[in-house]
Amino acid sequence: MSEARSPDARAGPAPTAGQPHYAAPAPRPGGMSRATARGLEFSIIALCLIALLFIFQPFSLTLYGIGAGLVVLGALSFNLIPFCHPGAPLRGVIRAGLVVLAILVVILAIAMTTAWLYVWYLQTGT
Repeated sequence: MSEARSPDARAGPAPTAGQPHYAAPAPRPGGMSRATARGLEFSIIALCLIALLFIFQPFSLTLYGIGAGLVVLGALSFNLIPFCHPGAPLRGVIRAGLVVLAILVVILAIAMTTAWLYVWYLQTGT
């Protein structure tokens, strides 16, 4: 017969004073270092901030257009933030980035097809 365990026995040792209840896992060998994970995370956040600066600057319509594109790219790349932690394999971040890129391509294809069909509808005059 198996021995019944209390929920407290599964939780492990209780945190001591001054120690957080949840500690981040130690980096796994072969995964991203703390500096790499932090650099990737900060570059994604910097991309989003630059995009917002380009959107809200009052000087150039060209910068506004670039900012509009960067907002979409930044919003999609922000989905990679959960994968940017020490010990996570860089391959996982790249794989998630490719999934996000594939979603962008599918959405772009649907939008372009819809626009083309609308122009065709207007030209046929029905």
